[in-house]
Amino acid sequence: MKRRFYPVRMAYILGLWLTVPLGLHAKQDHLAPDTELPKPSHINPDSLVLRNVIDRTGNPTKHKDYDKYGNQQFNPFFDLGAWHGYLLPDNQNTYGTFTGPLVIAQEYGLFISNAFEQLSVVDNKTQKAFDFATAKAEVYSQPGALVQQYRFPQLSIKLVLRYVSNRTALVTTHFENKTSKPLSLQLRWQGKLLAAWDDKSSVERTMPNWTRTLSPAEDGVVIAFSKVRSTWNALTSDSAQFQIKRSIASKSKVDSNNHSYTSTAQVDILANNELTLFTTQSYFHTQQEANEEQTLISNILSSPAPHINATKLRWQNYLQSLTNTKNTNPQHTKIAVKSIETLTGNWRSAAGSLLHDSVTPSVTARWFNGTWAWDSWKHAYAMASFNGDTAKDNIRAMFDYQIASTDAVRPQDEGMVIDAIFYNKDLPRGGDGGNWNERNTKPPLASWSVWQVYLATNDIAFIEEMFPKLQRYHQWWYRNRDHNKNGLVEYGATKHRYHNDEQGNLKFKVQYTTPDRATKAALTPCQLIEQSWYQCTGIELYQEIIAQANYNDIDIGVQHGAAWESGMDNAARFGFITNEQLNAYARNHYQGDIKEARKDWQVEFFENRDEQGQLLGFSINQESVELNSYLAHEKLLLSKMATLLQQFELAKHYEISANALALRVNQCFFDDVSGFYYDRKITKSNGKTSNKCNGELLTKRGRGPEGWSPLWANIADKDKAEKVKNVMLNEQEFNTKIPLGTASLSNPAYDPDIYWRGRVWLDQVYFGLIALDNYGYQTHVKHLISKLLVNAEGLSKKGAIRENYNPETGAVQGANNFSWSAAHLLMLYLEILNVKR
Repeated sequence: MKRRFYPVRMAYILGLWLTVPLGLHAKQDHLAPDTELPKPSHINPDSLVLRNVIDRTGNPTKHKDYDKYGNQQFNPFFDLGAWHGYLLPDNQNTYGTFTGPLVIAQEYGLFISNAFEQLSVVDNKTQKAFDFATAKAEVYSQPGALVQQYRFPQLSIKLVLRYVSNRTALVTTHFENKTSKPLSLQLRWQGKLLAAWDDKSSVERTMPNWTRTLSPAEDGVVIAFSKVRSTWNALTSDSAQFQIKRSIASKSKVDSNNHSYTSTAQVDILANNELTLFTTQSYFHTQQEANEEQTLISNILSSPAPHINATKLRWQNYLQSLTNTKNTNPQHTKIAVKSIETLTGNWRSAAGSLLHDSVTPSVTARWFNGTWAWDSWKHAYAMASFNGDTAKDNIRAMFDYQIASTDAVRPQDEGMVIDAIFYNKDLPRGGDGGNWNERNTKPPLASWSVWQVYLATNDIAFIEEMFPKLQRYHQWWYRNRDHNKNGLVEYGATKHRYHNDEQGNLKFKVQYTTPDRATKAALTPCQLIEQSWYQCTGIELYQEIIAQANYNDIDIGVQHGAAWESGMDNAARFGFITNEQLNAYARNHYQGDIKEARKDWQVEFFENRDEQGQLLGFSINQESVELNSYLAHEKLLLSKMATLLQQFELAKHYEISANALALRVNQCFFDDVSGFYYDRKITKSNGKTSNKCNGELLTKRGRGPEGWSPLWANIADKDKAEKVKNVMLNEQEFNTKIPLGTASLSNPAYDPDIYWRGRVWLDQVYFGLIALDNYGYQTHVKHLISKLLVNAEGLSKKGAIRENYNPETGAVQGANNFSWSAAHLLMLYLEILNVKR
């Protein structure tokens, strides 16, 4: 077996272009425009290669300019962990500005303007404006910058936007007088805030108490946002603000009724000479942030070159992390660069309750401006190859909230890393946020991520820092998610207000259209709430109701929590299936008997308690093949870390435990008949069981990517791996146009448009490809990767990297600018596409 960890030692990409540090222009003591570095002989001088790898054009017309998936439909440029981003104009009406900006109101991205700092230029002598629409125009993005170039016969104007801090973007505006006479120019900047909230309502109607006040400031303008605490729309403090400052004296006038402003300045440019001006644009959540940034802004405007050079060098180093010496396919390199841009664009600096910098799933998806556990493990693993510091902080951000034994809310979960953290904590934590989530954790890939960061950075101190935290997290699984204490762990959910009442009783809802007399009697303790739905409590009542199987529908918070804990939110193996699909299943297996069919799909739950009988949380009644594969893999990594830290006895313990668990995974989760791995149903709800394989394999719920997890973890028996490979490559199972979807075509709950029951997620594709690669199936790996890169809509062109893809058509689905898809594409580039075979 090959080892799966690659220390990252990289060289330059063929075909990259670099830019020189800015220098002073001798004639007027202003910075020269961006020019290109002398190229090393092995660097392709073509500066067009990496332009526009993502389409960053757009002219937003409303705060929520959404596509059909609820994403901001454009792909703004963010960098350095900033909380505001920009677009390029996609029509001549907005030439001369970087459209937007999009600001993240703590947890929600909102476009506040279409063109907030639009430049126009008038020749004072002729009183004629330079019409940008008539210029020879170039508008493009490049790694680390947005660029606009306008060439007139007399004058050339170039605008470049780069980030110079985690709160501030810098716009360089360069003028070149191409005539033999001086030019006297009036510069005019103008902007207006958007009035529309979305395609149905205005800002005033949707957010009547939210004020946006424009004020002139010294050489600039400020937008002050009032406090708003709209849980699902926008969240700002009473001092949130967007601030513009210029390096040139200017006068500003504000039209408060129109939410607009105009600023003017006068400049003279000598014959055949040049002039460069600078503008900072900053977004702050609080007055404290604004105060702390002002000295830096002054320094940036008075001495911009070091800050610009630092940004250029940083991006040069990012791109140097990609080696193109073995892979000569330019499309592969572009996808790798697109991945780096996507991960960097979703990087948010510490703010609010986010105590370290982190990488969010998507800056443009409505609900994804927070930090999730297993997302973070994936982001950090990939980001370690080009930005090790942020990779480490992304991991730290999640472990900042690892539960302690003294925790005021859930001390019973000591060691757990909670699912999702945001700018605002939730109510039990003293906040007013709605997105913070402690109902579950996520799969145990933290050690996998930490180890890769170590391999990429050689930072043993990071291992020393994280090792005891990883151990506590590892132990939590066995204390809180192994109901029968047989060493095989289940997914589950925490003790939580959405899962149980104050006495710890399981909460659920059940729907009956016309309940019979016996059912009405059983429902006596329940409360009728709406549309024939009953709110009930108690695990015994739940078991009674599902045994009768005569309900119309049932909804249980613990089921959602357990599925979320797996990361596969509505996967078939957790009992999720549509009514239409369930009826078809009943016809195929039980002559249409829907009650019998339900019994194959309805899940049960167990209460997990400590020795004193206190409720710890809940387990779903099935031991998970991929969870236990992950834990076996993690034990091996903890062994490596212990060896590195010279804790040799502990290292041996983890190694022995890993081997024992690997043996049990192969014994207990593989079905010889279908040649695939499945979860196993637990048949006993209490009492310690033996090490034998109890219960039944859940083959009836079909096949999903959990079946190749033992191959990814490198613990599958070779003969079993061969059979799994055959299933993965079967065109009637997983080998679709975009391969390795989240449910096989034969799965009774398969649907190409359902989140985790058909759509293709690139993390599961990556795990599947590494699984095949681990067992020597490189030819098949190459073929499957080719299908992915060729058939995924927009991926090899200028489209944003998406959350998931339709397995049959390749159409994009879900969130745009999605980090973990980018992370896994970058992993594939570095670990497979760019490795000599």
